[in-house]
Amino acid sequence: MRKIVLFCLLALLPGLVRAVGPSGMYQYSVEVAGYISNETGKAPTAYLWIPQGCRHVRAVMFAQQNMTEEMLFKMPSFQRQMKEMDIALVWVAPWFSQNWDPATGCQKTFEEMMVGLAGQSAHAELAYVPVIPFGHSAQATFPWNFAAWNNQRTLCIISFHGDAPRTNLCGYGTANVEWGRTRSIDGIPGLMIEGEYEWWEARVRPALAFRMMYPESCVSFLCDAGSSHFECMPETADYIALFIRKAIEQRLCADGTLRKVNPRDGWLACRYNPDAPPSDGDGAQTDIYAVDKRPAPAPYADYRGDVHDAFWYFDRQMAELTEARYAASWGKRTRQVSIGQPQFSDDGRTVTFSATPGARVEVICGPLQKIGDTTFQFYPYECGMDNPRRSFTAWVVAILDGDKTYKRAIKPLEVKLPKSVIE
Repeated sequence: MRKIVLFCLLALLPGLVRAVGPSGMYQYSVEVAGYISNETGKAPTAYLWIPQGCRHVRAVMFAQQNMTEEMLFKMPSFQRQMKEMDIALVWVAPWFSQNWDPATGCQKTFEEMMVGLAGQSAHAELAYVPVIPFGHSAQATFPWNFAAWNNQRTLCIISFHGDAPRTNLCGYGTANVEWGRTRSIDGIPGLMIEGEYEWWEARVRPALAFRMMYPESCVSFLCDAGSSHFECMPETADYIALFIRKAIEQRLCADGTLRKVNPRDGWLACRYNPDAPPSDGDGAQTDIYAVDKRPAPAPYADYRGDVHDAFWYFDRQMAELTEARYAASWGKRTRQVSIGQPQFSDDGRTVTFSATPGARVEVICGPLQKIGDTTFQFYPYECGMDNPRRSFTAWVVAILDGDKTYKRAIKPLEVKLPKSVIE
């Protein structure tokens, strides 16, 4: 009887559940059955975060370990916004699918994983609630493919510093999955984000082409102005959260089912064009889309720009927010920011960095926690201590914010931690 009472109490007050990971963030975890990671030789682990006080999860954001997934999920401001929407977070380490090819069994693995987390957390709805697939870089293709095989369950799609749907430039470097004639992502809002300092026209063009080939698709695009490949800015996290909020407002029915979005009910806005030569050297124009020459965003039917060169947005707010992000960086001068090599304490558990004056240093991913402006502390984080690739590797980034003259500047750094930290 006492056990039953305790179980009910924990179900009602999930915020009281003891954390299962060293970071203190996640409350529940399950072993991911049906897959053996080549990084560890064993099954990955799925970690679940449920907002404190949440009684019924409305949707779950699902990511697999790569890099900036960690940075976003651990951002307090992002967690606060997910709490407002009753959205849970699931992070799997190591990853179990980069391309989401159901022939590999990933679909079954995912469904069994969600059933397991539902049982662990006493949130039975996790077995069926809408999903927001999110992935960065080598994990940025799977969100599109996940949605193609889960039309009725995908709330929205977020490919971060990543790929277009059905791209031929998958972040993981091999062939994409063929959807066939019967699958699409029509009516499912999808967001592709590419950093200003990683700009590559060959990644953007397939997204524009996809919109033309699939006129019922709802593909949004954000150039992450002032950012490169290896970080997630707070304003970009806020943009993602707002995109999710719009998806809930326009897609989620009272009974938990999803309705399709009609792209003609949204807005169109001109694509981003860089104000510096593109990184792939393909001669893309850099001045005809200057801020003062861009066609104005407008409702779908009223747009006066070239629709072949435009992306879809939920509404005026999203379209104008996107334009504002571009205007804040376009035409400004660039500068460099530096970060020095790590300086370890005698026991290796604390590390400090020197950086350009005025810059701050943040953790992208890995077993480091920030304890001062440039000081960090090792902790044996969720991926475990038996992963040769990740257990003793972290990434940090030096950030120098922009001003009226200069664009924002960043510099990432890989940090190899001494294994003596666990002795």
